[in-house]
Amino acid sequence: MDEIAFDSATGLAARLRAGEFSAVELAEHQIRRIEKYDGDINAVVVRDFERGLEAAREADRQLQSKSWDGKPLLGVPMTIKELYHVAGLQTTYGHPELKENVPDWDADAVTKHRAAGAVLLGKTNSPVDGGDFQTYNPVYGTTNNPFDPERTPGGSSGGSAASLAAGFAAVEAGSDIGGSIRNPAHYSGIYGHKPTWGIVPQYGHTATLLPNPQADLVVCGPMARSAEDLRLFLDITLGPEPLEAPGWRVELPEGRYESLSDFRVAIWPTDDNAPVSAEISDRINEVGRVLASCGAIVSDIARPDIDFRKSHEAYQNLLQSIMSAGVSPEQRKRNEARAASLDPNDLSDRAVLSRAMVLSHAGWLGANARRQRSRYQWREFFRDWDILICPQMATTAFKHDHSPFMQRTTLVDNVEQPYFTQIFWAGVVTSPLLPSTVFPTGLSGEGLPIGVQAVGDAYQDYKTIRFADLITQELGGFIAPPAYAD
Repeated sequence: MDEIAFDSATGLAARLRAGEFSAVELAEHQIRRIEKYDGDINAVVVRDFERGLEAAREADRQLQSKSWDGKPLLGVPMTIKELYHVAGLQTTYGHPELKENVPDWDADAVTKHRAAGAVLLGKTNSPVDGGDFQTYNPVYGTTNNPFDPERTPGGSSGGSAASLAAGFAAVEAGSDIGGSIRNPAHYSGIYGHKPTWGIVPQYGHTATLLPNPQADLVVCGPMARSAEDLRLFLDITLGPEPLEAPGWRVELPEGRYESLSDFRVAIWPTDDNAPVSAEISDRINEVGRVLASCGAIVSDIARPDIDFRKSHEAYQNLLQSIMSAGVSPEQRKRNEARAASLDPNDLSDRAVLSRAMVLSHAGWLGANARRQRSRYQWREFFRDWDILICPQMATTAFKHDHSPFMQRTTLVDNVEQPYFTQIFWAGVVTSPLLPSTVFPTGLSGEGLPIGVQAVGDAYQDYKTIRFADLITQELGGFIAPPAYAD
């Protein structure tokens, strides 16, 4: 196996400081991999190799003088999701009409990773407007899963996950509103962390050339090949929005968890609101058995005192209020007509989505009030439990499906369910603004990755990441896709 390409960012940084190889040699190694393999995957769609090599040369000068204090990623190659602004590179959100959008400033995440010494090699693919469980768009085309090119790597941070899984980069920044960090992590066999809302700035993560506000539900967060790297990347980006920086700072509780026996863990393998495949639920139950054998307190019946059907409807209202906010007046009228034509008693997924797309501000306030109540209910639950283990998606990575959204279905153990039913598992965490770390648990019978969520109380990000790190010692961690491991 190409042990350089698949080493962790933390490991590569240590090897660079030890002089095992130079930053330029490492960058050139990664560039060769991208040029050799990315034609099959299509992950790194905006390449910045020349400036990346220039940054690597500067990193070598600092490494030679041992000027690495405050630069934990000095010389480590990274790629970043296309939705982040990078000075001099286009940001399109997958829209052909935005191909000329070339900002002259960096997003907050880019600035902070550069300051930490990372070497940026390019930007990775994302679906149109970051709004799909898959990754394809008319500007850059389709990104394939490194474990099976006929399947999606996930979305919307699918290019990010594929870049990490294929060994193109060691550092990635994704974003998440409906599982966009977590489902690619699950589908592609890597680690992903959805932070507590509001602790990582969104500045520069937008489709326009103007700074954007801290959007509801949206988070920017790290993706990696190890849980240790998630912690490092989170620490690098942690903080308030630039406008708010004079008034407050972020300081997360550390907690002291030396072993899995220190954890109280609730196991939630499936739910009638969004059934998952037997292979996924069996894997979650297996995680529970491993935890119990390690001395953890484990329950398969503990749940928050929440009506999750109503909670999910509130999440859909909040989510679609954001996702449909930028539609054209003509599309808005079509959405309104479709919602008005519905039977008031129709509570199908399609009906809930259609109404949510035209939600009034009063309706949004009602959904927000329900969300706030659930946050208190989650707080009560986490007084007794440290971690909740649950699915991220209903199945392993599915085959590419570019049919119209409302015509798509998901096959779960030979039973069709609407495509967006499985977003339930993202919304369980996103709506109450909680942190979640997805970690790999090994491969399925078809050789596809299975990842699961470790959910914690608000601001307990370090706890969920620490848990993922400890469980890795029992389950194994990242597995390189066989086709790209040499």
